[in-house]
Amino acid sequence: MSHRPYSTSAYREAARALAATGRRIYGQGWSPATSSNYSLRLNEDHAAITRSGRDKGLLEETDIMVVDMEGAAVGDGKPSAETLLHTQLYRRLPDCGAVLHTHSHASTVLTMHWPADHITLEGYELLKALDGVQTHDTRLTIPVFENSQDIAALSAEVDRAMDAGDAGHAYLIRGHGLYTWAADIGACYRQLEALETLLAVELDRRRLG
Repeated sequence: MSHRPYSTSAYREAARALAATGRRIYGQGWSPATSSNYSLRLNEDHAAITRSGRDKGLLEETDIMVVDMEGAAVGDGKPSAETLLHTQLYRRLPDCGAVLHTHSHASTVLTMHWPADHITLEGYELLKALDGVQTHDTRLTIPVFENSQDIAALSAEVDRAMDAGDAGHAYLIRGHGLYTWAADIGACYRQLEALETLLAVELDRRRLG
């Protein structure tokens, strides 16, 4: 029997957590149909990630597979087309343990109808749900990248933005969705919920003028 380069028990636990979290996200309306992708770090060299094309409302443990940090599949299956956006974060941030990507209504409308290269969230009490934020008197600038099918180029663009000190908690892709990350799946979901709620509030405020 060949030796797996990751713990099978860690993989099973990650698959359970990602499937359950994915169904929870779908229930919030942030990941319709087969959109979105979610991952968890397994070790320094591998991550568990959603397979391509899976309905997120019906996500099961068998819909989770393993990739290396270059985005290549380990074993059978086709990983999400955006796997390199996950592995870029794992390679860059040793403390990053989970990445969640959603396709919500609010993030789509905001980035399509207000064509700035960033969205600023400021003065909201809910910002304190983000890692390291201690007060509502905070300005969070979320960069907006142009959508692209060239995921390698997009991941390199994200890396350059992080070099410049941008994208500390999250980033957006225009007309596409939100990426956020944290040390573990619980913290990542908490952060995602806060950001999606604030983006929905921001959208309502802009509609009200």
